[in-house]
Amino acid sequence: MLVRPALLPELPPSPKALFGREGPLAVEVGFGDGRFTALYAKAHPGRLILGAEVSAGSVQRALRRLRREGIGNVRLYLGEGGFALRNLVPERSILEVIVNFPDPWPKKRHQGRRLLREAFFRRLSTRLAQGGRLLLTTDHEEYFRFALEEAERTGLYRIETAPPPEAHLLTKYALKWREMGRPFFHAVFTKEAEDPHPWPPIRRYPMAHALLRGPLPEALALPQAPIRFPQGVALFLEVAKGERGFYVLTHVEEEDLTQDLLLEVRQSAHGLYAGVSRLGHPLITQGVKEAVKALVGALEGMGLEVVQDHT
Repeated sequence: MLVRPALLPELPPSPKALFGREGPLAVEVGFGDGRFTALYAKAHPGRLILGAEVSAGSVQRALRRLRREGIGNVRLYLGEGGFALRNLVPERSILEVIVNFPDPWPKKRHQGRRLLREAFFRRLSTRLAQGGRLLLTTDHEEYFRFALEEAERTGLYRIETAPPPEAHLLTKYALKWREMGRPFFHAVFTKEAEDPHPWPPIRRYPMAHALLRGPLPEALALPQAPIRFPQGVALFLEVAKGERGFYVLTHVEEEDLTQDLLLEVRQSAHGLYAGVSRLGHPLITQGVKEAVKALVGALEGMGLEVVQDHT
C-alpha cells in the first residue's frame, strides 16, 4: 500500500503496475489520518486512489486504518503532492483530485509555499483527463479566494463554488471546526483546456558513486556550506565513523522532493567506494548526484585519486 518511487521500474508507473489493475484514477493531496480516504475508497470501489501526505505519522495512521478496514484500492505516498502528480500518474489520466483543508500558509511571506498557485493549476491540467476536476474544501476564506484567482488566471478551468459535500466535512479537523461554528468553502475546478508546456517526470540515474585509490582517511571533514545546483540544494548534516568506514547523513531538496539519505565511504574489493548507501532506497536524482560529487571532491582534496567516476 505504500509507494516507494525508487523501487518502481519506471516513472510514471501505469495504473496496473501501481494497483494491480486498470481503473479511473483519483488523487488525494494531504490525506491526514486517512479518514476521508477510507470513506472515498469505499464509496468508489472501482476507482484507484493515490494519496500523498508529508507527515510520516499520518501515513502510518492511514495505513493502519486502510488495513483494518480491508481497503485495497488505495496506494499512499509519503511526500509532496506535486511530486506524486508529476511522477506517479500518467499524463491526462486523473479523473479527480481532492484537496481537503490544505495548509493556508497565511503569512504573506510564506504564500509561495501554497499548493494552489497558478503554476500548480497549469501543471495539473497536463495530468487531468479532459473533464477531470479538482475539488477544494477549506475553512480559510482568504486562501479560498486566492485559489480561485490563481486558477482563473490560467484560463484552463471552469470554476464552480457550492457548499462542500458532507463527506468532505468528516475529517478530524473539519469535525472539530464544525463544532466551533467555523464556515467552510468549497470549489470545483473542471479542466476545459490544457497548458501547452510539458511536465516530464523527474530524471532518475543509476547508483551514484566513485571508486578511489588510496587508504581510508582517519577522519572525514566535509564542507558545511550548502551545495547549490540549478534544481535545488544539498547539505552534509553529520558524519559518523563505523567499522567499515564513514557514513554521511545528507539532506537534498529539489522541486517537490526532499530526501534525507546516507552516503558512505568504505573500502571495497575494487578500491575506496564513495557514494550512495542503499539503506532506505533513495531516489537517485540530480541533487543526489551533486552531493556525491561534492563528497568525492572532498576526498580528492585529501589526496585520494579517482579511478572510476559514476557521479
